[in-house]
Amino acid sequence: MYFIQPIHGDMLHARDGALTGESLKTKVSVAAPAGNSITINGVQTNFEDSYYSAEIELSDYENTLEAVNATTGEHTRITVYRLKNFAGKYRLSIDDNIWFLRDIQQQADVYSSLFEHPYLAVLKEINDTYGTKIHLNLFYETEGFNLSQFTDKFKEEWKDNAGWLTLSFHARGEFPDQPYISADYDTVKKDCDLVIGEIRRFAGEEVMTGVTTIHWGEATREASRALRDAGYRGQLGYFNVDDDLYPASYYLSVEERRHIKKRFVWKDMSENVVFIKTSIVIDIKKIEEIEPWLNQYAEEGSSPPYVDLLVHEQYFYSSYFNYQPDYREKLITAVKWAHNNGYQPAFLDTCISE
Repeated sequence: MYFIQPIHGDMLHARDGALTGESLKTKVSVAAPAGNSITINGVQTNFEDSYYSAEIELSDYENTLEAVNATTGEHTRITVYRLKNFAGKYRLSIDDNIWFLRDIQQQADVYSSLFEHPYLAVLKEINDTYGTKIHLNLFYETEGFNLSQFTDKFKEEWKDNAGWLTLSFHARGEFPDQPYISADYDTVKKDCDLVIGEIRRFAGEEVMTGVTTIHWGEATREASRALRDAGYRGQLGYFNVDDDLYPASYYLSVEERRHIKKRFVWKDMSENVVFIKTSIVIDIKKIEEIEPWLNQYAEEGSSPPYVDLLVHEQYFYSSYFNYQPDYREKLITAVKWAHNNGYQPAFLDTCISE
């Protein structure tokens, strides 16, 4: 006897059932041989479609589901979560950030505001227009510059804008590719603490968050554990599987990736880490492909409960070999899609919390 839906570590939301007051009523199913008498949390199940099912109300953030077979005496239990503020929310997240910080440092004596930099000006425009929450994952260093050189002149401005703009660790640097795919705990923890320490110095605790995306989305179990211990219990990736796309799936198995690809969120109970799937990588899509890509989820019957719109910083710059002159318009297209489809801006950290 075992649970079919949900499974251990699932994080359930408003689209997984019906709201009844403060509770979420959701269908729970277990597999067991026919001809048995099975209850789930004391509720008698019905045998249908080869499974035993019952409608169960979840009222707490963390919930235990226990199935008991009165016929055989067998019992089994799992833990699931109820997310009250997850479904119907979105954010814009940007990886590989470092160049705008280098540029601002070079203009620190001239700039009176962070948002005089054209990249941040675009992000502020998007926030001003749509209220979008925007998250930036930072490198520690790039050629000729590292975060320890960045001024704290704008610290109060960072704090003042922390309600819509947050920062976190991404990697030590852009290269080598897949830097943490075989990394040990100490390597990742050291790099992570380095970036966190500098963020705290120049921007303050207010911009910190409990969610990040590791560079290339690949990490050993030990590396993911190091992120968790640094405060990043939420870890974002692509979780591609059964296709030709890059997996970006941390250390997870094929079956776990398939589950997240379907669910968009799942907690690995063995590591106390919540994994979240991004909905689109904007810079690998042409502008006319963005809306169709996001629309296809609904067409396939699996609309993202939380929409993470992911892009990378470097495509903004005309000096970059792969410059995308419509970068601003692509971001606006994606954000406008979320806005027009009823998604509300919210930081991911708050949406996976109690």
